[in-house]
Amino acid sequence: MDHFSRSWTALRAAVAELSDKDFDRPSGCAGWLVRDLACHLVIDAQDVLITLVTPAGTKPTVDAVTYWNVEDRPPTGEDPLDALIVRLAAAYGEPGLLKFHLDDVGSAAGRAAELADPGALVSTRDEVLTVADYLTAYVLEWTLHHLDLVAYLPDAAEPPADGLARSRAMLEKIAGAAFPASLGDRDALLVGTGRRAPTDAEKTALGELATRLPFVLG
Repeated sequence: MDHFSRSWTALRAAVAELSDKDFDRPSGCAGWLVRDLACHLVIDAQDVLITLVTPAGTKPTVDAVTYWNVEDRPPTGEDPLDALIVRLAAAYGEPGLLKFHLDDVGSAAGRAAELADPGALVSTRDEVLTVADYLTAYVLEWTLHHLDLVAYLPDAAEPPADGLARSRAMLEKIAGAAFPASLGDRDALLVGTGRRAPTDAEKTALGELATRLPFVLG
């Protein structure tokens, strides 16, 4: 839960420090500008709040790793839900309003996570898992979207190192294989999830794993 709090706090702080012009820059998510990604984070925060108050009375069906589905192809930004996010983001008009909403709902989600019982069972996406596993899964969500946020913002703060390491470990469990040590945590996540193509040297180091990339998480 500490990883969740640090990753989420760092991501919200990075958004808060952006200039208005930064919101019109591209993000690492195909088809989304930074403002669209920030709007998606508002929806994510709402999902956290909803899930933490949706108790389940059955045994867990997934954990922090199996919570994730591996999709067939990277998103293009043309999915109806993705397109809705773009329209919602545009409706804010001023970046300051989007910042305020993310800070407001995001702070509430952070507090709810801190107060939640790690062992409690909750339901989301027609699955059941412990609060601890749910929040751990979101470390990967926050970390990847933090990388998306700063993809074209070289002066923006990077995700916390412990969040990168924890996310890499989860991605390796999803992949069923370890990424080579020559790939740092940040690059392992970017290459592993298809956010950038591996270099020739990285392909060689990855070996057979290179043929299975990317792992598109949804």
